[in-house]
Amino acid sequence: MEYSIAEITEKVLAGYRFKRGDDLQVFLQAPLEELQHGAGVLQKYFCGNHIDFCTIINGRSGRCGEDCKYCAQSACHHTDCEEYGFLPKEEIIANAKANQDAGANRFAIVTSGRALAGDDFERALDVYRTMHSTLHIGLCASHGLLSAEQLHRLHETGVTSYHHNIETSRRFFPQICTTHTYDDRIRTIRLAQKEGLCVCSGGIIGMGETWEDRLDMAISLAELGIQSIPINALMPIPGTPLENRPQLDGKDVLRTIAFFRFINPEANIRLAAGRKLLPENGATALLSGASASITGNMLTTSGTTIAEDMVMLRRLGLTNDESAGTCGTNCAAGCHH
Repeated sequence: MEYSIAEITEKVLAGYRFKRGDDLQVFLQAPLEELQHGAGVLQKYFCGNHIDFCTIINGRSGRCGEDCKYCAQSACHHTDCEEYGFLPKEEIIANAKANQDAGANRFAIVTSGRALAGDDFERALDVYRTMHSTLHIGLCASHGLLSAEQLHRLHETGVTSYHHNIETSRRFFPQICTTHTYDDRIRTIRLAQKEGLCVCSGGIIGMGETWEDRLDMAISLAELGIQSIPINALMPIPGTPLENRPQLDGKDVLRTIAFFRFINPEANIRLAAGRKLLPENGATALLSGASASITGNMLTTSGTTIAEDMVMLRRLGLTNDESAGTCGTNCAAGCHH
């Protein structure tokens, strides 16, 4: 029996959750407006008017030995990526405080490389300890394929969320990276979850994968119980193997966001790279499935400032005040001090 989007919306509201093996073609065939409306209903029910804003700083850049085809920071490619070692403590903390004061909900240090280790890892721990004791913004980390011990030490400093994308489907992953495996990523995610960290994990669309790969990624994230799911649209970078990929149509990004909401109804679906491809820099998406966004003056958000995003929220009747109720309940609870 085929169900309409309206009927599927009611099923999800009543507790049904999509699983591997379900027929998901309706999400590809339904009119986009109809799909967005259903996603908006689910978002309103599970997330209320809340939008979660996170910010990031590139704490160590370039010279990465991994060969991810989309990434400007891989030493395997020839890009104009800026290269520098771990940033000074004072610079990172000043950035975090500025983002906190502007109203962001959480702050992440992101570093290049397979895994942060040695002196740089110790420096990161010191920065997190100081931020935890002096600021109230939620702390997130993104440092690659860490061990259980490293994740435990991060957690001890006050870090409550760990970011580690699965990037795409299991089938397509070997087409974008050969220096580590999809299972390496899953292992890290499970270790972070076992440690009690909220895991933020999503991926990139527009790398040459099929619509079925995108649906598969959504199901995989549901199986993992991910509470924060960033959706990046590939922004082809000169010098990378994907530099000549055609840019995605904004409607394809909107469709992806909408069906991710259906498949992961209680998670924060987070706008990330490629917001400029969307109508009004993502405003319509924030009413039709997306309940979170990366913000701030970073490449991933195309220079969108926190102040501009706050104005947009007010215009849309939304808020990032966490007392308004949130999606990604487990993450939101863990990110409060």
